[in-house]
Amino acid sequence: MTTPWGEVEVSDAHVHFFSPPFFNSLAEQKKTKDVGALLGFDVPASSEDLADRWVIELNHNNVQSAMLIASVPGDVESVGAALDRHPARFRAVAMMNPLMPSADIRCVNALRDGQINGIFLFPAMHRYSMHDTHVNSLLAAVSGFPGAVVYVHCGMLSVGVRRKLGLPSNFDMRYSNPVDLHAVAHGYPSVRFVIPHFGAGYLREALMVADLCPNIYFDTSSSNRWMHTDPSGIDLPGVFRRALDVVGPGRLLFGTDSSFFPRGWVRSVFDAQVEALSAIGVDGAAARSILGGNLRALLRKP
Repeated sequence: MTTPWGEVEVSDAHVHFFSPPFFNSLAEQKKTKDVGALLGFDVPASSEDLADRWVIELNHNNVQSAMLIASVPGDVESVGAALDRHPARFRAVAMMNPLMPSADIRCVNALRDGQINGIFLFPAMHRYSMHDTHVNSLLAAVSGFPGAVVYVHCGMLSVGVRRKLGLPSNFDMRYSNPVDLHAVAHGYPSVRFVIPHFGAGYLREALMVADLCPNIYFDTSSSNRWMHTDPSGIDLPGVFRRALDVVGPGRLLFGTDSSFFPRGWVRSVFDAQVEALSAIGVDGAAARSILGGNLRALLRKP
């Protein structure tokens, strides 16, 4: 893709894969058969069709590859189908709820079978501490697979589709502080942890824990509207500057938080981040790492 630093191979670290099971789950909760119409979203006929559509969308935007996120707990089959169909374009993580029965066994099977490359944890959504024994069992399972990654959502959590459908979101922000990753990341030094959205409102805490734990990364995805709640009045260039000062360019993973069609890939997020990086004088090597190189390197097996 053409950028202020010339041609850059872009890889997106945060793309939600809104599969048929995702829409089926919402339809059951809303008690409707036409959840797509209520949302204004296209409902895919199959995971394979959705994977094909994402490839077309990535091609259209000159994006090399993407990390897909299975957005229903345990929906490894959907992203697994996408990886099988387009192995050169996709990697995937699946949302896992450690409190669900046999979550660690399901995780092991999915990693062993190549359906996923890691997991995504939402402690505030599912209301558990990162120090819960169930979490430890899940991380122990992940640690047995070199190269696997663990995303952990921290900070502000708002699920737009639930809000749009009028469904309750009984989240608990007591479990959303990045500091909770400190002992966990130390306990599993071979596991790479990713905090999305710069900590989504806990920038200071995210920077603190990442400074102490070299196996913690940030993804830069979404509009980062949490900046409006930051008392310092920080803007996106300022966020990047502070993150680069602490972790350097090697632990930042560009992402958009793209999710549904017909919207597709959110080019405006990419443009805003490129503008911010350019404004603070990031050089070409660092920009290439952040915009894709780091994600590709992170997912190579040691």
